Amino acid sequence: MHGGQMLLEEPVRLASVLAPSKTKFFPSLTKIVGTLGSSSRSVETIEACLTAGMSVARFDFSWLTAEYHQETLDNLKKAVSNVKKPCAVMLDTVGPELQVHNTPGEPIELKAGNHVIITPDLSRVPSAEILPINFTDLAKAVKNGDTIFIGQYLFTGSETTSVWLEVLDTAGKDINCLVKNSARLAGSIFTMHVSQVAISLPTLTSSDKQVISTWGLQNNVDLISLSYTRHAEDVREVFVFQKTAIQKCNMAGKPAIITRVVDSMVDNLRPTRAEATDVANAVLDGTDGISLGAETLRGLYPVETIRTVGQICAEAESVYNHSHQFKRIVQYVGEPMSHEESVASSAVRAAIKVKAAVIVVFTSSGRASRLIAKYRPPMPVLAVVFPQEGMGSVELSSFGITQARQCLAVRGVYPILAPSRKGDASMSKEESGLKLALGYGRSVGILKPYDRAVIFEKIGDSSVVKIIEFEDS
Repeated sequence: MHGGQMLLEEPVRLASVLAPSKTKFFPSLTKIVGTLGSSSRSVETIEACLTAGMSVARFDFSWLTAEYHQETLDNLKKAVSNVKKPCAVMLDTVGPELQVHNTPGEPIELKAGNHVIITPDLSRVPSAEILPINFTDLAKAVKNGDTIFIGQYLFTGSETTSVWLEVLDTAGKDINCLVKNSARLAGSIFTMHVSQVAISLPTLTSSDKQVISTWGLQNNVDLISLSYTRHAEDVREVFVFQKTAIQKCNMAGKPAIITRVVDSMVDNLRPTRAEATDVANAVLDGTDGISLGAETLRGLYPVETIRTVGQICAEAESVYNHSHQFKRIVQYVGEPMSHEESVASSAVRAAIKVKAAVIVVFTSSGRASRLIAKYRPPMPVLAVVFPQEGMGSVELSSFGITQARQCLAVRGVYPILAPSRKGDASMSKEESGLKLALGYGRSVGILKPYDRAVIFEKIGDSSVVKIIEFEDS
């Protein structure tokens, strides 16, 4: 590949990759999403996850009840307060996922050569002869000879607790299957995949809408994710699709988060070399974040997984060619640029040229900080979020917190929630915001005396970019 096309800085020295990472308040610019569950829902464990680098907490409603997730969320709030690190809340819907339900604490033993019936009647007791599922019309979609896979919820691929079934025939809504391999299904919920069969479940089910309108609204969740790829035939080559999708998101300034990269860490303290390479390649491709599922939900090492993934991301970022990516995005946007694109790209260009330690952005919606992040600056972006004026005290607090936390899903953006304007009357909003940002940067160790900072702000109808030298006074 021609040097001008590389997304790696040159030269890449082996010593720089093998050198141990320095402890940082921000382990990496790439964000880490952790799914909270049985292994990671205590206040103490969540505190450790936040300290290790988790920026977004994912609540997967495919698993357990709203009451269970509420207890976990309450623990998250306590942990955030204790360690003084913000964390966004992501609600992950069930969507069109097929699930096999089981009685907790009672594993199902399936023997090769035996028959088992799949039924939509959830009132029937799960056993080696009966597997209840959450979809009433599966019998209409399958035919004799079709293959059905059932694995543990958030199946990693490295586990032996999975089974292959072959469809023999159907009777009404029930499906009679042949067990192809012996397996022990342990757990309360399993995921089902049917090869080459289109499932008519909607992407957003009625139960999903109910959860969003109740639990989601009551808790002011920051992000909602709709999981599940609908058409496998459209994604034959996953690695090509992933690279293309990330590139398109980068060019459009949309956050891209990938998952299923360190599955082996469910049971192991270290990822495989292939998995570590996958994480590094995702960073070099331009992903905004890495989402961890079973690794943190039920894995043995949730904190260590977050820390390890953060370290891999940081090492990949150290050789990422930010200047080349900046030029690619500028070329993609083209000319004439909009006013906002022009000023945002100018801020990043200035920060790269003067080797600034941080970029400080003043925003109320978070949009300005996301626009800055689109141009992939190599330094952190401190987004000072000002709640919109004219709101009541409750609206003011809720709006500002939500907009600030939503920034946590964007690569390199770290929000700071500004207080209301009832503070120091001798200072303007921008002056107080800058003081807040610089003080924060100093306190977490990303700003030291004589470092340069690029400031992006709006004064009236004008956008201004300026460069300052930090003086610790």
